Amino acid sequence: MTLWHNSFSVMPKIILMKEHGLPLVFLCFILLLSCQKQKADDSKTDPGTNPTGGTCNAQKQDLENISVFPADNPWNEDISAKPLDPYNSQIITAISGSKLKADFGSGLWDNASIGIPFVAVCGSQQKSIVNFRANGTDGNYGDESDAGPYAIPINAPIEGNGQGDSHVIAVDKDNGILYELYNASVNNGHWEASSGAIFDLKLNLLRTEGWTSADAAGLPIFPGLVRYDEILKGSIDHALRFTLSKANVMPAYISPARHKVNSSGGQYSLPFGARIRLKADFDISSFSATNQVILNALKKYGLILADIGSNMYISGAPDERWNNDDLRQLGNISASSFEVVKFNN
Repeated sequence: MTLWHNSFSVMPKIILMKEHGLPLVFLCFILLLSCQKQKADDSKTDPGTNPTGGTCNAQKQDLENISVFPADNPWNEDISAKPLDPYNSQIITAISGSKLKADFGSGLWDNASIGIPFVAVCGSQQKSIVNFRANGTDGNYGDESDAGPYAIPINAPIEGNGQGDSHVIAVDKDNGILYELYNASVNNGHWEASSGAIFDLKLNLLRTEGWTSADAAGLPIFPGLVRYDEILKGSIDHALRFTLSKANVMPAYISPARHKVNSSGGQYSLPFGARIRLKADFDISSFSATNQVILNALKKYGLILADIGSNMYISGAPDERWNNDDLRQLGNISASSFEVVKFNN
């Protein structure tokens, strides 16, 4: 009964079109085009963030609206009033000739963006297993890596375009999950890497004791990056990641770090996970508004030692809005303007 009723309700429309000179076959053609257009509209998506066919379009600025670890996490801890380490003077003297360096910026250096890139993804981002392997750059740390799967788009940017540490980072904005790879590359349409780690940004969980991550210290990378959208907000509310040379890094780690390397630093050096801060009385008034945001964070939250590299290099994400000439002004600040927060090793 229902089908018969519906058939009669459609027939007058078809007859009317025929009376106006439009044949039935033309009507069918129009309906077919309409269906195809609807199908195409429904499948529109950002291939870099949501290749599963949904409508989500994750943007980097969306990540400024999610919590990057709870407020009591070490990355978010105010260390401005913490006591100094007994060996503060000796440790700082050992690196006093080094200058602060913003290891990020705009444009290209050696045909690669300047800094550690990341992408935002949606909760519907397709996940895949990462193949952990050794290559000519580094070994296979798959036994210290999270098995996954990893919600990392196949076209996510690789730090240095595959030269150097080759970090790859994706943040699920809907579920607050961080995915990071080290020494990563794409092979036959799949990710492979030397190591990888997954962090739930809603929890204070540390990695297994002795495990590395995508960072040598077993720490997450993304929470320690300077991001330009934080500058637009007017404040950075977390510690920043920095590096020192092997000679200034103790072969040890303290919480929240979980891993050490074969470095050569002695008694007057820092273990992974150690914190330093810009002295409270350091005058930042002559610096730009952008640099003042960074320097205020260095006074309140400080720097966390996360990897081996050049002395006093602080990590950030590339962004075309950075003014490289302005960032270079941070190089006027020497390590002697910092102090070491007390640690136990």
